[in-house]
Amino acid sequence: MSILSEFKEFAVKGNVIDMAVGIIIGAAFGKIVSSFVGDIIMPPIGVLIGGVDFSDLAIVLKEATEGAEAVTLGYGKFIQTLIDFTIVAFAIFIAVKFINKLKRQEAPAPEVEPEPSKEEQLLTEIRDLLKEKK
Repeated sequence: MSILSEFKEFAVKGNVIDMAVGIIIGAAFGKIVSSFVGDIIMPPIGVLIGGVDFSDLAIVLKEATEGAEAVTLGYGKFIQTLIDFTIVAFAIFIAVKFINKLKRQEAPAPEVEPEPSKEEQLLTEIRDLLKEKK
């Protein structure tokens, strides 16, 4: 089997397609959640804590000179990223919890007994014929 045919077999399997769709939807969902955090959640939090924008917090390690920019340690961006992550993680937790609740509410499908195999059908016929002879 050539590498090309192996790759084709791998690429067209359902799991790979499902994974690709999941990644694409995940990226789109990530943008939605980022906008929710940045545009909806963080402004009220900023007002509550006195208008502090964490992303501007930094320690200047070396002042700017002619021809060189200042060297700063931007710890505020890190704090902002931690806050964003916490809110995103909580939003995903709530979404997964909601989805799981919906799944639990669905009635389980009734189990359908599989049809007997041909061997079982044949044995049943033989049994019935033997009962008739008695």
